[in-house]
Amino acid sequence: MERLITEKLKIWKESPNRKPLLLRGVRQCGKTWILREFGQTHFEDTAYFTFENNQPLFSCFDLNLDPKRILKEISLVRGKTIIPGKTLVIFDEIQFCPNALTSLKYFAEEMPELHIACAGSYLGIHLAKNAGSFPVGKVDFLTLHPMNFEEYLLANGEEAVHAFLSEIQSGEGIPKSLTAKLEGLYKDYLITGGMPEVVSSWTKNHDISEAENILRAILSSYEADFLKYAPRDVLPKLTLIWRSIPEQLAKDNHKFIFSHVKKGLRARDLEDALYWLISAGIILQVSKVEKPAIPLSLYADVTNFRIYLCDVGLLRILAGFPAAGVSASTPVVADMRGALTENFAAEELTAVLDSPLYFWKRGEAEIEFVVQNELDVIPVEVKAARNTASRSLFEYRKAYAPAVAVRASLKNPGRTEDEFGVLVSLPLYMLWEWRNL
Repeated sequence: MERLITEKLKIWKESPNRKPLLLRGVRQCGKTWILREFGQTHFEDTAYFTFENNQPLFSCFDLNLDPKRILKEISLVRGKTIIPGKTLVIFDEIQFCPNALTSLKYFAEEMPELHIACAGSYLGIHLAKNAGSFPVGKVDFLTLHPMNFEEYLLANGEEAVHAFLSEIQSGEGIPKSLTAKLEGLYKDYLITGGMPEVVSSWTKNHDISEAENILRAILSSYEADFLKYAPRDVLPKLTLIWRSIPEQLAKDNHKFIFSHVKKGLRARDLEDALYWLISAGIILQVSKVEKPAIPLSLYADVTNFRIYLCDVGLLRILAGFPAAGVSASTPVVADMRGALTENFAAEELTAVLDSPLYFWKRGEAEIEFVVQNELDVIPVEVKAARNTASRSLFEYRKAYAPAVAVRASLKNPGRTEDEFGVLVSLPLYMLWEWRNL
């Protein structure tokens, strides 16, 4: 599979100021695979080590944190010499070894020529617990997300379609012969999501039952990890939040309401459990912005927020929403279809921008996402179908006159300009083309 993060890994590899890399991302989004694939395709040799149940590897970091000694010992453990500049060293599940994390500081300072890339499940949580061992300022960070729709297109062998969409000028239309195909692929994505194992299965077999079994297995692995890693006092609250996510998203205003998790619970009762899920990368938090000004973080109301799941396929299974409902147009599926659409948009924007998302609301008017793009604040209105009639975006543009506003729906691309600025209509399946607005 082609993962777009490969380009960022190439930049990291060639950077003269390169530091050891920490690759973050939710569990099972493909961190180990992409690092090993990158090593095989861009280095003469790859030395892979995992700290999970690997006591001999742990002991290499016990005596001291001298990079030369550590490199010699892990070469002996591996049975092959590691050559700086030619070998990519991968430390997987590094969160299990605080000494290994601390050693990255010394590798950065004393052996910068060695390429080290690290990955781990729930890195954010373990780093918070072992803050004293973290090499502040001595590592580079990248984040891997589940496969976005652009990667999904490529995984389905649609290179020609991808090339066509990549070359479209802003506002240029898509032929009807192609829109039906793209909408079909988009709806397939809402069914499967972007977890690599699911996408791999789907592209080979197009078997919904098989894809759903993998999705259920991933959800089960997350729940098993709750038991394994979450503090005992946090676990019950974490489970309650987890089970409430579909309901929270299907509500009309999507606002996260603590009392909907369990009657009588307040914000302070659940904050630690919510933080755990956010740190794990399992959920995305989108706060309300009171004023669309730069930087958006200064105008955020962190007590008023919405949450989205890291993957739309996982959300569909967690909600118990049948695959057939994705294509249905009856009122009984409208709420959940809207929730899946909005979750999809949150994922796409997060993957492309790799920065926080916000939403805006004033009275009855609301904009699903507000994003900062250099010196612009761009509103993104999301609609599940072709009917885009809404006063919300009009009210926002009238009040703030953004240079660019985006409406994402299933309508064909378009671009208009009026006294309030530029309005770009972007199909949901082209949100990954955000960078070419």
